[in-house]
Amino acid sequence: MAMIETPIGLKEHDESRQGEAVMLKGNQEEQHNRKLYIESYGCQMNFADSEIVASILLDKGFTTTADYKEADVVFINTCSIRENAEQRVRNRLKEFEAAKNKKPGMIVGVLGCMAERLKSKFLEEEKLVDVVVGPDAYRDLPNLIEKVDDGTRAVNVLLSREETYADISPVRLNTNGITAFISIMRGCDNMCSFCVVPFTRGRERSRDPHSIVREAQELFAAGYREVTLLGQNVDSYKWTPQATEGTADQKPVNFAQLLVKVAQVSPLLRVRFSTSHPKDITDEVLYSMAKYDNICNYIHLPVQSGNSRILELMNRTYDRSWYIDRIQAIRTIIPDCGISTDVITGFCSETEEEHQDTLSIMDYVQYDYAYMFAYSERPGTLAAKRYADDIPEDIKKRRLTEVVNKQREHSLKRLQEQVGKVHNVLIEGFSKRSDKDYCGRNDRNAMVVFPVNTKYKIGDYVQVLGESCTSATLIGKIID
Repeated sequence: MAMIETPIGLKEHDESRQGEAVMLKGNQEEQHNRKLYIESYGCQMNFADSEIVASILLDKGFTTTADYKEADVVFINTCSIRENAEQRVRNRLKEFEAAKNKKPGMIVGVLGCMAERLKSKFLEEEKLVDVVVGPDAYRDLPNLIEKVDDGTRAVNVLLSREETYADISPVRLNTNGITAFISIMRGCDNMCSFCVVPFTRGRERSRDPHSIVREAQELFAAGYREVTLLGQNVDSYKWTPQATEGTADQKPVNFAQLLVKVAQVSPLLRVRFSTSHPKDITDEVLYSMAKYDNICNYIHLPVQSGNSRILELMNRTYDRSWYIDRIQAIRTIIPDCGISTDVITGFCSETEEEHQDTLSIMDYVQYDYAYMFAYSERPGTLAAKRYADDIPEDIKKRRLTEVVNKQREHSLKRLQEQVGKVHNVLIEGFSKRSDKDYCGRNDRNAMVVFPVNTKYKIGDYVQVLGESCTSATLIGKIID
């Protein structure tokens, strides 16, 4: 799944949040109740999980604060994808520790992927936290907090083969009231050699499609106009009804069919999804996207490397030609589709020629934007066990710079193609730079900035003529 970092070509996107404090819109009048503060790092799934945690604790009477120094319970929802993310979390925990020293009784907890992987270090060696909770154990949070109140450090990082939190209505955090995430599945069965997700989030399981559609309906009724369906690999979504009474007329549902079900909630509800996997994305999904105007023409399709040998070492289960075939299918079935990707430079034993293969596949696809990283070995992964991390850091960084520079060129070109065209844009809010400009995304997920027109408000769809662009933003004006 794409990390929440600012990708090249997408500066003003919601995904640029990193380490952002999130605040519930709960009952702020119950000031006698304990105050909760949650801070989230990493992928979209972590932000969605924080909304689950908020819902669970709101039901137990918690209120919230946007200032961790005022909180009685402080949680940081963590990511283990890269080493620098872990270091940021450690630094943040030390700040929380300082606040805790000034406020006896404050509880500090770590949630999410890093909690599962580094539980012993956090609890015993560094003693930075009171409670550690893995992604499948959030229902146990009230009980764990009680244990800490009784003077015992608490931990629950058990993984589940069933937990999907399908019955919990998330509390929307820091929401614009227009866009929202819907988690459709949890875990991952892919064993990419560089990735910790299968170890920190467990096996793949799909959520009941009826609960997904119901959540989308409720969001639309509440004024939301865009949902993003989330999963580590949405294309492998497959729900099969249990052999219980009342399910005889129900049939299995795959991802293409789920997309259609959500799209049919309303033509005014935009549908996006993330993340796709090249080995699983089907023509059925692409034809479903082409059929429904409110399924956005945008796909995040991580390539990681353009070289087949490196892809095999990464255990990506596809090669260069397979990936190109999927790109050709997208371009044929959805000609105006935006495509983004993930790229890793300097993976174990990568040669200069193999690095050039990555640059060449970028030239072939010409991605709208990309999330780009130098390889960072993660303890416990298959790559850490099998391969030497043998590419010097200066070479990794030089290759990353070449990838970033190339993506800047492609991002600019892809936006230039959209200048002079009229785009259907959902107004998501005001531009970060000026309250005299609105911003929103078009069908291809490009961020569009345009002057405020008092005839329209946040949450409206408007027709915007693209007049110019930067490498990250399309600039235009509303036309009636």
